[in-house]
Amino acid sequence: MTTTAPARRSLRIAAASAAGLAVALSAASGAAAAPPEDAGRTVPASKISIQLYSLIPWVAEDGLEPVLAELSAMGYRNIEPYGGNFAGYTAEEFRSLADKYHLKVSASHNSTDEATWDQTLAYSKTLGQQYVGSGGFASPGIGSYEDTLATAATLNRLGEAASKQGLHKIFGHNHQHEFTTVYTDPATGEEKSAWEIIADHTDPRYVTFEVDVLWAYDAGIDVVQLLETYGDRIELLHIKDGFLNGDDRATFANVGEGELDWEPILEAAHGHVRYYTLEYDLAPDGRDFASESFDHLNTLTY
Repeated sequence: MTTTAPARRSLRIAAASAAGLAVALSAASGAAAAPPEDAGRTVPASKISIQLYSLIPWVAEDGLEPVLAELSAMGYRNIEPYGGNFAGYTAEEFRSLADKYHLKVSASHNSTDEATWDQTLAYSKTLGQQYVGSGGFASPGIGSYEDTLATAATLNRLGEAASKQGLHKIFGHNHQHEFTTVYTDPATGEEKSAWEIIADHTDPRYVTFEVDVLWAYDAGIDVVQLLETYGDRIELLHIKDGFLNGDDRATFANVGEGELDWEPILEAAHGHVRYYTLEYDLAPDGRDFASESFDHLNTLTY
């Protein structure tokens, strides 16, 4: 059995409207009324990255190298390129460009085609990145329960191959449908989202997850509870802010200017997440997004 409506599970926010979601988010933050003894932590620059897909309009206007130079001047130490950034560059050339501006490739969104995986791994290894993956999951997808299990198996194979080549892990990156697509386990009768099924059927030695925070909330997920439940499996976060619109798609904002309450999210992520990657899909003002969001995340205490 499958449904694309959010399931009534403990990880899900009960309300479907934007107002209901906002109440749930407030409740999640209010649950920790007393600050922890070590309150006052911030996310260091060494753990902040930026997804370059966010900066497509800026790169188109100014060019990749000037953008990387400005990111470095803003304080960035890491970048997360997507496949289009590599066009025209050998791995050695792209690595040299990143090194010139003291930027490390924390991860990238690239192909997870199993037929060309060895080439992808070789490129990624030359870049010096630890994590490999894409803007989604691997084949065959989540079109059925059987496909979802097969996707978990694919991720295990790809992740093991990455580990053998000296990279850390493969990651899966969510949008809404990995959480809103729900299947009934034929053996137990239990309902689980496709994301949960993949998490439960992948090897943590080889497979981790890059949770896109806004898309998860847009799917009805309480990300604080998700991190508390699956924290050891989530080593990357897409720090994406915006506004929830009930049944309509969320809209984007610079980090700190949307409605998400970041302190409890960062608290739940602490000790598990290695990179906090800023993202705003096709930011209309990439320079402003990159600068304002970096400053907000780097100075926010939790």
